[in-house]
Amino acid sequence: MADQVSILAQIARPYAAALFDLAAADGRIDAVEAELSALDRLAAESADFARYLASPVIKAEEKSAALEPILSAAGAGPLVGNLLRVVARNGRLFALPAIVSAYRSLAAEARGETTADVTSAAPLTSDQRAALAETLKASIGKTVSLNEHVDASLIGGLVVKVGSRMIDSSLKTKLSQMKIAMKEVG
Repeated sequence: MADQVSILAQIARPYAAALFDLAAADGRIDAVEAELSALDRLAAESADFARYLASPVIKAEEKSAALEPILSAAGAGPLVGNLLRVVARNGRLFALPAIVSAYRSLAAEARGETTADVTSAAPLTSDQRAALAETLKASIGKTVSLNEHVDASLIGGLVVKVGSRMIDSSLKTKLSQMKIAMKEVG
């Protein structure tokens, strides 16, 4: 799994960097980020779109042809549209979520922010989100934007990853640690 993530990151990084440079030149970093987020949400909400992105069976030419209605539905501007056309032509649409993530990291870095991946058992409320962002800001010294994920198997608590640091306060991990401790005693 880690190898797959690093390969996706290697594929995504040049596309995200090129898009970021073009967006910065046009003064549209935040607008492009919003357009990419709309596409990312579309992939998360539509199983058909997610399958379309990931499918190795659909040829690159077919994906390119089907891309125009998707771009207009997502409200993608010319920069994002051109990027996706190139990505589709190169047969790399499966890397779109990684491209979005890499772009978000570049945009956050340009704003002096850092990104934290937060996994919780249930979606965070706005109060919880604000409190967590404030706590992380006090700890790290930078404004923190949160990439939220939900994993019900955590039972409760959070797993927060900022850069190479990870804080795991999930009940799943605590129960696992207790199980190991009890085996050692018994």
